[in-house]
Amino acid sequence: MRKSKLVVLAGIAVAVGAFFALGGHRYLSFEQVQAHQAAIGAWYESHPFVTALCFFALYVAVTGLSLPGATILTLAAGAIFGLGWGTLIVSFASSIGATLAFLASRFLLRDWVQSKFGTTLKRINDGVEREGALYLFTLRLIPVVPFFVVNLAMGLTPLRARTFYWVSQVGMLAGTLVYVNAGTQLARLESLSGILSPGLIGAFVLLGLFPLIASKAIDFFKARKVYARWTKPAKFDRNMVVIGAGSGGLVAALIAAVVKAKVTLIEKHEMGGDCLNTGCVPSKALIKTARVLAQMRRAKEYGLKSAEVEFDFADVMERVQRVVKTIEPHDSVERYTSLGVECVMGEAKMLSPWEVEIREAGGATRTLTTRSIVIAAGAAPFVPPIPGLDTIGYLTSESLWSLRTLPKRLVVLGGGPIGCELAQAFCRLGAKVTQVEMLPRIMIREDPEISEMVTNKFREEGVDVLVGHKAKQFLQDDGRKVLVCEREGGEVRIEFDAVLVAVGRAPRVTGYGIEELGIPLTKTRTVQTNEYLQTIYPNIYACGDVAGPYQFTHTASHQAWYASVNSLFGGLKKFRADYSVIPWATFTDPEVARVGLNETEANEKGIPVEVSVYGIDDLDRAIADEEAHGFVKVLTVPGKDTILGATIVGEHAGDLIAEFVTAMRHGLGLNKILGTIHIYPTMVEANKFAAGVWKKAHAPQAWLARIEKFHTWMRG
Repeated sequence: MRKSKLVVLAGIAVAVGAFFALGGHRYLSFEQVQAHQAAIGAWYESHPFVTALCFFALYVAVTGLSLPGATILTLAAGAIFGLGWGTLIVSFASSIGATLAFLASRFLLRDWVQSKFGTTLKRINDGVEREGALYLFTLRLIPVVPFFVVNLAMGLTPLRARTFYWVSQVGMLAGTLVYVNAGTQLARLESLSGILSPGLIGAFVLLGLFPLIASKAIDFFKARKVYARWTKPAKFDRNMVVIGAGSGGLVAALIAAVVKAKVTLIEKHEMGGDCLNTGCVPSKALIKTARVLAQMRRAKEYGLKSAEVEFDFADVMERVQRVVKTIEPHDSVERYTSLGVECVMGEAKMLSPWEVEIREAGGATRTLTTRSIVIAAGAAPFVPPIPGLDTIGYLTSESLWSLRTLPKRLVVLGGGPIGCELAQAFCRLGAKVTQVEMLPRIMIREDPEISEMVTNKFREEGVDVLVGHKAKQFLQDDGRKVLVCEREGGEVRIEFDAVLVAVGRAPRVTGYGIEELGIPLTKTRTVQTNEYLQTIYPNIYACGDVAGPYQFTHTASHQAWYASVNSLFGGLKKFRADYSVIPWATFTDPEVARVGLNETEANEKGIPVEVSVYGIDDLDRAIADEEAHGFVKVLTVPGKDTILGATIVGEHAGDLIAEFVTAMRHGLGLNKILGTIHIYPTMVEANKFAAGVWKKAHAPQAWLARIEKFHTWMRG
């Protein structure tokens, strides 16, 4: 603990100790104040200013040190100073004292509490940042919660000190008036219970409910204002209309159909969205073929003299399409129609918060009225405005699946998950791949040693990884396609036959009525939603890539549950979208999977962590499979087995991470994983051994030394 904190803590301890040692707790009692009321009143008559000043200082000290007696002092203020001056003195003294207690709690304890329990308290912190003033105001109006507890607890949150002060000043005024007024009749009171009658307590409870009711009323009037220029239909054709049939839209529509709501799902292009047609499914099919080729080139590692393979790139791409066609029925119009969803192929446009125009594939147009709308329009590859790119032509993760001839020289722009997966796959299929990334390393969201491991693997296989290179211009030079890059020390020119742009994905936020309805976007160009996934129109929701903050298929499905349930049943109960445990994987070789914090993020956020690492090169199954590389890295609360995050690098990392996802979601620590039987020999044993690394670091060495002496004694 810092010296300044020790000084403050010592000062508070001395003051509190002196208060009790000198009998302050006995003097600040109902009986004592009542007995000395006349004497105090006489002193006030002869020394009004000094009495008021001393009383003010005493009140600030009692509340600032969280000592018992504030209620008695409030009564005394009424008895000595009367209702007007008594209320004024107590109102300011109590607010100042409460703020001092708030600041002391923040100075002494907040950093420690947040570092120790930051993950657990995240939802509370987020709530206080959004509506802290409302929460505090409610607590100040209900005296059931001791005010000193409120002061100390709020000091541990992100609430600003000035907000705490003015809300306390206003919120405590009603209670102050009641007690000061009771103090004016102090001589007639027999006990404190005479003040808080059941009726008065009920009044305080109603006061406490007032800000909550007011908040609901504000939401109501905000909704009325935003809906003011629209005419609400008298009745509706549908309970829900969903725009977009990707993973988010499919799940939202299915949930609505399961609970017997009438729902229409509108898709402009293909059912299944990007994931099925141009994203997850085709890319993983391509990666599998590329991985088989890479393994066959390692035949000698498996004890085989040689393994020859012939293939045609066109056949590989046809296989990719065959995989898509095989999975396609899972997301088909026929399947969802049989489940109760009306599926329409066409373009949707929101005409009002309750009307959606559909221009069907055949050209027919119709308009549906609906109680709620779920926007699940997804995202599209982002193409940066690099000079010459449009002229020279380019591929994206959407358009490359039409290729049937392998580019001899391929430039991949981007070092994120999509760029890395496809760069390695095309290299393994025989292309000469140059990967260009403007940042200092690829896979920038992962820890540096992971980026280095993947980079080394890429270079070993033949990918020319160029980090710190910014694409400046594309041009034709004597019939040759050239990319000019800026780097430290000058420019570099890269000749190529095809370029794949994989620098990220941009949410689809145009063309279906967002602009016309005035629905705002965030800085990252996603649809702006609240914690319930509502837009500024409470009946219009958004989920998936178009809403952010994550662009994962499984996150889109996760959000779709909240969007659909809130849209259908929000009048009864609404659910805040939960992003506390979000896993993801990058399907390179080595595979990289993560959930929760990694070490880089923990350092950036100042969160203390303990790191336990198990090297998969020591794992029996990995050795047997010739895949003895990578590691399991687990971050825990220092001194505890509470998991804050896990990263796995190696074979089947995306599958192995599931155990840590489950553990974090349900509050299980490393001791539970260590105590779980894992099949031998499997890759998933790596998780147990990582837990063992943590356990070994926390072995009770002193106790083990004594046990060793016991065993020595037992041997005679």
